[in-house]
Amino acid sequence: MSALNELAQMRRTRGKKRQSLTGRERREERTAFGFLTPWLLGLALITVGPMVASLYLSFTDYNFLQDPQWVGGENYVRLLNDPRFHQALLVTFKYVVISVPVQLAAALLVAIVLDRGLRGLALYRSAFYLPSLLGGSVAIAILWRQIFGAEGLVNWVLGLVGIEGMSWIANPETALGTLIVLNVWTFGAPMIIFLAGLRQIPTMYYEAAAVDGAGRARRFVKITLPLLSPIIFFNLILQLIGAFQAFTQAFIISGGNGSPADSTLFYTLYLYMRGFGNFEMGYASAMAWVLVAIIGLFTLINFVVSKYWVFYDD
Repeated sequence: MSALNELAQMRRTRGKKRQSLTGRERREERTAFGFLTPWLLGLALITVGPMVASLYLSFTDYNFLQDPQWVGGENYVRLLNDPRFHQALLVTFKYVVISVPVQLAAALLVAIVLDRGLRGLALYRSAFYLPSLLGGSVAIAILWRQIFGAEGLVNWVLGLVGIEGMSWIANPETALGTLIVLNVWTFGAPMIIFLAGLRQIPTMYYEAAAVDGAGRARRFVKITLPLLSPIIFFNLILQLIGAFQAFTQAFIISGGNGSPADSTLFYTLYLYMRGFGNFEMGYASAMAWVLVAIIGLFTLINFVVSKYWVFYDD
């Protein structure tokens, strides 16, 4: 009852505030809503609408040519018995677990080096950031396929030291590794954020630690990492979500089918194959919502665990 009274009081307060608005404030309010309208329409038509539609389709049998037929939870049950779905999950988990920590470590290492006041910092910063812009493109994926091919650059370099190469893309044991290397190479975006975070750490902490005799390693562990932990957490969440949705590189390098031997059958690639290759949009929609649940679960776990290692300067 008290909650209803508080809600009624809030409505009365809001009504009084609106009545007290001047004509200029009302015009500014209408202008603000006018500028917001395109964004709200885009959110409804491009994001929320398709999400609601895909949630409905996940409970149907739909092939583009016929009207959706309601099948309840059958698509989700089929996922449990689909061996290629399990393989896609395994490949994606390997990719996320290996590539995200290595990429963040590389980004932090380069950011620390650039933070030492090098000449031409802007040039180095742009050079390292450029792969982040190009790494997800089709052109880079095709180039990567050539570099790690049987006649590619990697084998040419190995040949200089007398090592016989192979087709790294065609070997099931190494194909996923080439995609992990490609993802690590695109560390520019988290590196820029790390660099900005390092610039915010007061130098007096390092000076005080140096006076007390702390070495570089100890200062890094006791000062840099704790004060940078919110930035590390932010980058971790962003890269985690991006890695789960990796698609373009796997599609190009594997020839669009997860070859060789399904070693590069990423989750999103298999979703695409079922949706637009087999015209099973109901099944693909169920896969999409399972992916949303997986990303949400990993994000939630990271937020829960973050209270043990992320420190905010209050």
